[in-house]
Amino acid sequence: MATAAKTEKPVQGTGLSGAIHLTLQGKGGVGKSLVASILAQFLQRKGVAVRCIDTDPVNRTLAQYGGLDSDWLSLRDEHNRFDQRAFDGLMERFLTEDVATFVVDNGASTFLPLWHYLLENSGLQFLRDQGRRVYVHTVITGGQALLDTLNGFNELAQTTQERNIVVWVNEYFGRVEAEGKRFSDMAAYRANAEKVCGAVILPKRNQDTFGRDVEEMVSNKLTFQEAISAARFSIMAKQRLKVVERDLFEQLDRLAL
Repeated sequence: MATAAKTEKPVQGTGLSGAIHLTLQGKGGVGKSLVASILAQFLQRKGVAVRCIDTDPVNRTLAQYGGLDSDWLSLRDEHNRFDQRAFDGLMERFLTEDVATFVVDNGASTFLPLWHYLLENSGLQFLRDQGRRVYVHTVITGGQALLDTLNGFNELAQTTQERNIVVWVNEYFGRVEAEGKRFSDMAAYRANAEKVCGAVILPKRNQDTFGRDVEEMVSNKLTFQEAISAARFSIMAKQRLKVVERDLFEQLDRLAL
């Protein structure tokens, strides 16, 4: 990678404040919006000014979280085609709202258009030159979607020039494992390890207790704190949600984003 010019602005996003976090994965239904909501909650808990943007044209999940005050941004024109000018508008926000850290939830259908836009316009390097650090959060899940999510991860890793990928290993649909190998031992990871700056594990827990509690929280678009304060959840359900929240936030703390 070329050495930065001396006139380059200091990178604001090497800490929690001022960074841009994008969830990108070409496979739908693997937990991208959940990842975005967890990340936003973690940043808020750290006292960071967070702007949440939902760009999913089909399932506007993040925008439904009242506790996160998310905006929905349409990236399609009147003919339902992706509008490159809309991507320009998103970049404009990144570059002008300089006190904010962004969490952007992208749908499966916006994965390739947005990523190709960033690559074609040298968007990642341009943002970095302007003092912004971009993190790409991608989900790897077990079960039938394993191969698709591995392919999505591989495409991101092969095309980014930075060590900026955060992998979320989601075991909800089963262990992320193939031929006895965990993700960290798979060829896709070994070939791209230098592009990965960290990982967060969403472990498979007891479906009758932890699983049902998290599903109810997610289906009602509640943050952890909203659910823990809600009368609808039992005392033990709230305790289990506290355990899940603590585990995830501790992992994010160790990433030192």
